[in-house]
Amino acid sequence: MPNHSLIAQSLHCAEAKVNTNGDGFGIGWYGHKPEPGVYRDTQPAWGDDNLLSITRQLKSSLFFAHVRASTGTATSRSNCHPFAVGRWMFMHNGQIGGYEDIRRQVEGLIDDEFYRYRRGTTDSEALFLAFLSHGLEADPVGAVQQVLTKTLEIMHCNEIKSPLRVAMALTDGERLYAVRCSSDEIVPSLYYRLHNGNLSVVSEPLEKGGQGWYEVPCGHAMIYGGDNAPCFIPLDIPKEFCKVA
Repeated sequence: MPNHSLIAQSLHCAEAKVNTNGDGFGIGWYGHKPEPGVYRDTQPAWGDDNLLSITRQLKSSLFFAHVRASTGTATSRSNCHPFAVGRWMFMHNGQIGGYEDIRRQVEGLIDDEFYRYRRGTTDSEALFLAFLSHGLEADPVGAVQQVLTKTLEIMHCNEIKSPLRVAMALTDGERLYAVRCSSDEIVPSLYYRLHNGNLSVVSEPLEKGGQGWYEVPCGHAMIYGGDNAPCFIPLDIPKEFCKVA
């Protein structure tokens, strides 16, 4: 096990705004079906024996894992990442500034077709369902850009001073999309490493020292389809709303 594994990070992380991520966890993976399997719970990741047992046996070519530190919403299973709808899976570190004041407007970005999948109360799940509502299936990067821009506009119109911060991962089981940006100069950490044809994307390097890990560029979407190296696309977000460090 790496010396800075995700379970170790749940006890003590180095680059997040909080030290401990003990408000639940989740893992998601793809097997022989196009839809992912998901296991989530509200216990801290370090205290769940079932998680340790599952991860010793689980094999997948693509999986997500997340440890949660709540930014204000309830500690509940429905609020734990990753979130899944159909073949899509999503997880997020960050926040929509002033979310409690603009929640109804942000949820207004979700079509009825996808709002029926709303189970929790987090801003992260709202973003995911909004992406799906704005054409995620046909144009993932375009959907992300549209929703982030509209969210920033809502924040601006409501004079929200707190930032929008995003470090997130999306996948349809075949391609991985990772996005890193912020409306202020404090951008959530996101690293990647390509080794022997396998790509890892993490909030913090899995080994202390971080050799061989590279930051996902601020203000970019990273795309990886399992062939060659990942590619990076600058996000087209209005500069008056998004100050990328």
